[in-house]
Parts: sequence; C-alpha cells; structure tokens
Amino acid sequence: MTTTAPSAPPEAADRRRWIALAIVLTASFMDLVDATIVNIAIPSIRRDTGASFTALQWVTAAYALAFAIGLITGGRLGDIFGRKKLFLLGMGGFTLASALCGFAASPGMLIGARVVQGAMAALMVPQVLAIIHVSFPAHERGKVFGMFGAVIGLGAVCGPLIGALLTEGDLFGLAWRPIFLINLPVGLAGILLGRRFITESRAAGALRLDLVGTALATVGLLMVLYPLTQGREAGWPVWGFVSMAASPLVLAVFVRYERAKARKDGSPLVELSLFRVRTFAAGSGVQLTFGAVNGLFFLIWTLHMQLGLGWSPLHAGLTGVPFSVACSAAAGLSVQKLVPRFGRRVLQAGALIMLSGALLYIGVAGHYGTALVSWQMVPAMVLMGVGMGLIVAPITDSVLSEVPAEHSGSASGIFNTTGQLGMALGLGLSSVAFFGAVGDPDGAGAAPGAPFVAATTNALWWVAGGLVLVFGLLFLLPRRARTRGAAAPAVDGRAGTETGTEAGTETGREQPALV
Repeated sequence: MTTTAPSAPPEAADRRRWIALAIVLTASFMDLVDATIVNIAIPSIRRDTGASFTALQWVTAAYALAFAIGLITGGRLGDIFGRKKLFLLGMGGFTLASALCGFAASPGMLIGARVVQGAMAALMVPQVLAIIHVSFPAHERGKVFGMFGAVIGLGAVCGPLIGALLTEGDLFGLAWRPIFLINLPVGLAGILLGRRFITESRAAGALRLDLVGTALATVGLLMVLYPLTQGREAGWPVWGFVSMAASPLVLAVFVRYERAKARKDGSPLVELSLFRVRTFAAGSGVQLTFGAVNGLFFLIWTLHMQLGLGWSPLHAGLTGVPFSVACSAAAGLSVQKLVPRFGRRVLQAGALIMLSGALLYIGVAGHYGTALVSWQMVPAMVLMGVGMGLIVAPITDSVLSEVPAEHSGSASGIFNTTGQLGMALGLGLSSVAFFGAVGDPDGAGAAPGAPFVAATTNALWWVAGGLVLVFGLLFLLPRRARTRGAAAPAVDGRAGTETGTEAGTETGREQPALV
C-alpha cells in the first residue's frame, strides 16, 4: 500500500500524471547523459585545469562511488519522507552541484562537486521508477516503460555526442564547462514543474535507515579505492597497501553489524540472506566484474582517441555512434527474441562477442598505432556493442529470477549498487592498467600520443581478462530465468530494476525497459 494525495478529477489526474512522467523521464535522461558526457571532455578538463591523471580518475570515480553508496539509502528516504519530496530535493541538489562543477576553479573543487552531484543523483534516481509505479495502473505500465526505455536508450546514444558538441563548440569561451551548466535550465524547469504535477507518495511500513551500515560500507570501500587510485601518483607508499589489506576487516565488521541490524529491527542496509541464493551471489559477481570492465574500458577508450590519436571531441563522439547503435539493437533483440529461446547462452555469447571485440581492438591499435582511423576501429566497436547489449539487457531478470518475491526490492537495489561499485573499481584500476603504463607521455623520442596507444593495449588486456571471468561466472546462473508471478514484474536494464515490491524504490541507474 502507498499513501497518495487526494484524487483529482479523471481528466486532470490523467493530464498531471503524463506531465509527471515527462518530468521524471527528463531527470533520468539528464542523469544518464551526465554520467556519460564527462569522459569525452576529460582531455579538455586536463588542458584547462592542469589536472593530474589521478585527479581525472577522481572526476569520474567520485561520481560513481557517491552514487553507488547512496543508492539504497536514497530509495529508503523516499519511502519514509515521500518520493516527490526526495525527487525534488535530489534534482535541486543535482542542479546546484552541476553549477559548482561548471564553475569549478580547480581540480579539487571539481572532484568535490562531483561527489555532491553523485550523492544527489542517489536521492533523485531511485524515486523515478517508484513515481511511475504509483502513478500508472498495471495495464498501462507496458506502454510507459516502453517510453522510459526509449528515453534512456536515447540518453546513452546522445551523451557522448552532446558532450563532444558542447566541448568542441567552446560556447562563450567556456571550453568543457557547458557539459555541466546545461543541467541548470533543465533542472530548474524540472523542479518548478515537479512541484506542481508530481503526486506525493510514501510506502506503508517503510524500512528504517541504516546510517551506521552506510558509514562502515563507505569506509571499507574507500580504503580500497583511495590508495588504488592515488597510489601511483604517490609512488605506491606502504600506507596504501596497509589500507587495502585492512579493508576486508572493516567490511567484515560491516557484515556482522548488518546481521545484528537484521535481528534487531529487520532494516539492514544489505539483506545478507540474499547471498545464500546461488544465482544472486553469482550474478552479483558478474555485475561487479562487468561494471569494472565497463568503467575501465570507457575511460581508456576516450583517452586513446583523444590523447593517443589526437582526435577532436566531436570526432571521438561520432566514432562511438556505431557502438551505441549496436548495443541498443542487440539489447532489444536479446530480450524479445533470443533469451526466451536460448536462455543463459545469450549472455555467454555476449561475453564472448565482447571479448572478440576487445581482442580485435588490441590488434588494430597495435598494428596501426597513432595512424589508426575511425573506420578501422568500427568493426571492433560493433562487436563490443553487440556483446554488451546481449548482457546488459537480460542479466537483471536472470539474476533476480530465484530471489523470493518479498526481497525483490532489496535484491534489485543491492544488484544495481554492485554494478555502480564495479564501475568505480574499474576507474580505480585504470591507475594501474592504463596510467601506470603511460610512463612519461612527453618523453624524448616518443611519437606524440604513442605512450597512450601502448597504455591502451595494456589496459585492453585487463578488459579481456575481466570478460573471461564474466563468461565463467555466467555458468552459475540458471539456464533459463524462472517466470515470476504477477507480484514481481521486472523492468531491467543497464542497472535499474523495478521488481514489484512496494513501489520498487531501491533501484539504480536506469536502462531501457525490457519486459
């Protein structure tokens, strides 16, 4: 049950909910674009601010980590205090943080603003599917989720292109800054319209917050990610290895606390009993590894094209279009045609196709060096796009198919958070896999960009190894996802899932609606 505002006349209520849908879909579009728009501008940020490679890693990793850590708590805050209220608070904070990013005077200020931006996204994003759920009856949700998927798919394609156009356009001499400032008019319009047209709702008997659990998880993860990202620049000091070695101890304390929290009031941050379901535990491993692969790949891909090959942001953005189109097409085909017939083998084929694309990329990058041109890269990118589409679309339903219906909301929240943590981990690994191999990019005797090309091929072997691990873990998933009852419909995608609990609020970053 949910509590809602008093009902309006039918025609007015119908008009309000469709406007509310447009508002929350715009917020989803803004969030996804902001997550993908930054990579394309990284070389421009480096030139303009003098940021070190480590600082550039934090510009992307800080957002992903803050988003992941706050995701489940953001969903619960919406349940307790109202989804409209938290959506508007998150959008307002996201807009303000975007302004701080756009006017950042130093790399440190930019990183701090990105932390705030990720935290505000963690308040805003989990409310989107919940608002849709309580605003539309079951018989209309198929059409609504189709629109949702189209908007999110469009965001995935448009993000790099918008970033390239804004960066290369150098509007008002602001270089990369418009990629953040563009959020200001969109966010302000969303806040004003959302106040008027979104109906408030809350969950009856919502879970309590677990702030201690959140703090323990944050500390434990930072003890790994901070030295991993910062260690190369600091010369790999002893304290970094000590911190990484102590991280499992802190996470063990987190696990013990979560068990005690579950016994005390039934409101742990993480429902640990879910990991006794083999498919969920294995699927979380897949999600973590696949997230790390993606986080590492998309960063090094951008740096390879712009710093290694000397391409403009627009050239790099256009080169990525075949990847995006192939990924979207394969995602739709996998769910509608392939998975119902072939089950788990579709995901495994996706891992192998993506692996073949990574190996082909290694081959062409090594063969052509700094003389590589766009059309020579396209076959590898199409393979990687197809492979990714075959995995990201059906994986959520496959993993959650054996989770008890009463825990489906918690499971989807944990699963999505795991993917975001994997992305942050992949960005941290770039310190070793990519930046550690760059060496001195300005060294004498090296062709311009050559060190970045060599570092790219080195990092791609890490990507290939991660994909081999993903392929192996996929054997632990069921051959075919079990069909869940009406109580637990699933909407899956890049990371976000609504699984038929109170309002499916514990969700992550959204992807195209698939079921």
